[in-house]
Amino acid sequence: MSSEDSPPPTISISPLLAALAGPSSQHVPASEIASALALIFDNRLSPVQCSSLLTLLHVTKRDHDPLVIAKCASAMRSAAAQVDRATLREAVRRRGRKEGSYRGGLCDIVGTGGDGHSTFNVSTTASILASSFLLLSKHGNRASSSTSGSADLLQSIAPRGPVIEAVTATTLPAVYERTNYAFLFAPKFHPGMRHVAPIRKDLGFRTIFNLLGPLANPVEGMIEARVVGVAHRALGPVFAEALRLSGAKKALVVCGAEDLDEVSCAGTTYCWRLVERANPAFRGSDNEQDDEYTTSDEEAAPRRIVEIEAFELRPADFGLPAHALAEVLPGKMPKENAETLMRLLRKELPMDDPVVHFVLMNTAALFVVAGLCDAEESMMGNGDDGRVVEERGPGQGRWKEGVRRAKWAIESGEALNALEGFVEVTNSLGTR
Repeated sequence: MSSEDSPPPTISISPLLAALAGPSSQHVPASEIASALALIFDNRLSPVQCSSLLTLLHVTKRDHDPLVIAKCASAMRSAAAQVDRATLREAVRRRGRKEGSYRGGLCDIVGTGGDGHSTFNVSTTASILASSFLLLSKHGNRASSSTSGSADLLQSIAPRGPVIEAVTATTLPAVYERTNYAFLFAPKFHPGMRHVAPIRKDLGFRTIFNLLGPLANPVEGMIEARVVGVAHRALGPVFAEALRLSGAKKALVVCGAEDLDEVSCAGTTYCWRLVERANPAFRGSDNEQDDEYTTSDEEAAPRRIVEIEAFELRPADFGLPAHALAEVLPGKMPKENAETLMRLLRKELPMDDPVVHFVLMNTAALFVVAGLCDAEESMMGNGDDGRVVEERGPGQGRWKEGVRRAKWAIESGEALNALEGFVEVTNSLGTR
């Protein structure tokens, strides 16, 4: 083996492991944990120390510490394939359509997985519907704990599906020249994860990496809004705070009462929403356009702050009936789920089908969080009666307006057009 093929020398993190195994494990700085985790992506940790780190984070529950999650996600993004931000920003500026308080930025809807329900691929389907209005950067992978992951679903679309491997850090801006929809296949953007894959498989329990996925979108700094589903209620406030610490300003963390990492079609969904507001403690100019305001006081109050609001949603808040999870279970194999997806997009499923309602709720949630539903006028196009549903529900969201727009995305064919645009551009990129 040549020196170029040999793995890099490993770095020992024995002192950190000893600290995590000791009585002061809760006081180990999050930055030190993130620095150790970052070594994994360069294959600089031995398998023994890598597995020890993941295990200790699990047993000490430091992997549920918002600051640890935020800093480790930042380290993971730093190790990812880097997108040319200037080129992407220009593509987004040309493609994005501002409406309501949505500024035309990138959006994502994703879950942590691990809820054990194996429902239909609702977040992936919702992301396609949402791309009728929003720019979607759907970050996903193949299945790990379910029968059909987001990548599995897309690759099973017949007769011709998208070439998801064609979307790379280099080609992503070109995708947005043709469509509002992009799927960021995790292995293409996080190649360093291959070093820990066999260790995660052998450990047999969910590690911090199962929590980092929703926060590791390679275009994180350009994500305007997102919905994140968590599989356990206790993770809701943890994820919301991790998002706030990461700089997110528009986000909704959801957990169905059944420990479902989606907005539930069956009953209660627990919600934690990040909302940006004017800071009452700010002492500068009241004019937000005044860019000349400066201060040498590093502890001065910022102009705006992000707060976390907790509330509950139910199907009735969306103007829809409840459906037992059994009506959308079990999630089938990728080929069957892909057939259901295409039937939905082609208007071959009745609009009162439980799966359709499930998708409408989750799509509506992203529309509300992005700010699309704040628009006082509706000019969607053919088939739009222009009647905005102004009613506000829990968290002051116009959830029923979100459903109205999600229905239009199906009935107008715009959601199908967005997907077909993604299929076309990725197939053309894949043949270059």
